[in-house]
Amino acid sequence: MSLDPPAYLFNMQANIRTRPISWEGAMRAKTITDADLQKIKSIDKVRKEERKQRVEADVQSFVTLLLGGNGAQSIFEAAAKRQDIVQYMLVLTEDLISDIPSLTAALTQHPAPFKPFLPLLKATSNVEDPIPLLTSSVLSKFLSSALTQTTKSTDQIDEALPQLYNYLSALAKSSDAGLQDIAVQEYSAVLRNRKSRELFWNQRKETLDPLFDILRAASGVGKDRDSSTGNGVAGSVRSVPEGLAGGVGLQLLYHVLLVVWQLSFEGDLVGDGLQDDHDIAFLYTNLLRLSPKEKTTRLLLSTLLNLLSANRQTLLPAAVLARLPPLLTTLKSRHLTDEDALEDLKSLSELLEDYTTTQTTFDEYAAEVRSGHLRWSPPHRSESFWRENARRILEENKGELPRKLAEILSKSWDNDKQVLAIGCNDVACLVKEVPEKRHQLEKLGLKGRVMELMQEPDESVRWESLRTVGEWLRYSFESKSDLPLR
Repeated sequence: MSLDPPAYLFNMQANIRTRPISWEGAMRAKTITDADLQKIKSIDKVRKEERKQRVEADVQSFVTLLLGGNGAQSIFEAAAKRQDIVQYMLVLTEDLISDIPSLTAALTQHPAPFKPFLPLLKATSNVEDPIPLLTSSVLSKFLSSALTQTTKSTDQIDEALPQLYNYLSALAKSSDAGLQDIAVQEYSAVLRNRKSRELFWNQRKETLDPLFDILRAASGVGKDRDSSTGNGVAGSVRSVPEGLAGGVGLQLLYHVLLVVWQLSFEGDLVGDGLQDDHDIAFLYTNLLRLSPKEKTTRLLLSTLLNLLSANRQTLLPAAVLARLPPLLTTLKSRHLTDEDALEDLKSLSELLEDYTTTQTTFDEYAAEVRSGHLRWSPPHRSESFWRENARRILEENKGELPRKLAEILSKSWDNDKQVLAIGCNDVACLVKEVPEKRHQLEKLGLKGRVMELMQEPDESVRWESLRTVGEWLRYSFESKSDLPLR
């Protein structure tokens, strides 16, 4: 999969190619050897085809030039004090890796193919330092090739990838969209097999969290999303300009979605974690509603299909809660032309239809509570729902749902106070319908927490907590033996 190089990096490399280098001076200073100089000059500033012929005529000597061996230092180690030479050779190395497959294959067979480059990733803490930027570009292409070849360098790949990921994560956390795009494209270049994706996932706090910050900015939804989001017309599709909320450009959005799509091929490994950490079912449903281009729609649909297929028990309920099914129905009327997108849309619709036809209102409520995020969905306000299901909610799976409700209410929800109001409402309904089970809720700390919430500045939280305490007090003077059984 080939992407256009980031403009920031492309311009830097073009500028370095045109700079004059005093090679003879470097040789006189014994920075480089005469043999190194002759090799460099033979391929310096010559036509691409001529350069390829000269390298292929003596591949092993160029491997030694770049990586060292047989007692000789790598050019990057020998010229470490000459930043101009290091920068130039990094650009030249990337050109050689891109243009000469036989050299790349020979480089991957070297006993320590990445050793000269890894120290250069740590040159400074400045994310705009050219040497680490150029090095990461070389390494991403080099590793991308090595991951698809039979090589003896498996241990070296396992050592190099985490260091590359660590450096790129700093770029992804930058506020500069150009640097973010460099990181994301280089992630994409190496996420080519299960091993590289597993290593990426192992470092997900560094690698993935900044990418989901970008996606949340594009969707206009914070990490603690507003529980009222999505309560408008089901399945509506808004028209958006080139570039979404939060100043996220279409190009960067596409590249971030591409990385998550590549990761989704390990759906069994990453699906539940993506839902727990990033509420991906809701986020991707919202992004799908906003998607400005078919190419972003295609990636969103394919990612959802990969993840939902591999995690049916956990992600299908979350997708229904996020109102994905009605959105898919709306998407069918958009006259998509991309064949892959149409096929994924059909498969995803069938997957969700098969699931929803077997679900009850209780299943929907339980899925919402298990998701860890409440919204004013119909069950919360339905007297008949609570009358029919309150006891089951308290007893199912040894009280799993009340425990989860207590966990939800224990958080502050600073960016979404409605969750607290909804949680108080649910506790009030449970106390009202099954008052003899109040002690079960008290043991979970729910009574104390609800009483604390009476002091909340948010009016809706105060009202719902006051109503809940009222339900508790309603039975406080009655003997448990006199309580009605429901």
